[in-house]
Amino acid sequence: MVIYPTYTAPGYKFDAIPDLSRPETRERLSQSAMDGFFAILDKWRVPVEKAGELLGGVPRSTVYRLKTAAGTLRQDELTRISYVVGIYKALHILLPEELADQWVFRPNDNFLFRGQTPLDYMVRAGIPGLQQVRSLVDGAQAGH
Repeated sequence: MVIYPTYTAPGYKFDAIPDLSRPETRERLSQSAMDGFFAILDKWRVPVEKAGELLGGVPRSTVYRLKTAAGTLRQDELTRISYVVGIYKALHILLPEELADQWVFRPNDNFLFRGQTPLDYMVRAGIPGLQQVRSLVDGAQAGH
């Protein structure tokens, strides 16, 4: 197993970044990643169609299959899920629980969203959008 060194970030402790290019690593992480993803989307009350869009355009039927048997996810799907988990965690540090879970559905006037909801922005912008939203909430958490 290839392990890459990491640099510490405030609030996070990592021994190593998993090598998602390796099928055995993706296989090991896939089911727990999907379980966490669906638990978050249930709290956010995200419809199954949007869940598929957050995963990069996965069809509805595939989303239902992934819910019970994830198999081995692709690298980009695991990356997207990682961003969703990070956004969820940061929101729950920043905001009261109910507001944290509503935030993705509320229109937002931040320059990034320009009046649309963070969820719509993340779906439209894909992985770069997920990364930007993650950076935004992490920055707010750090007081920037």
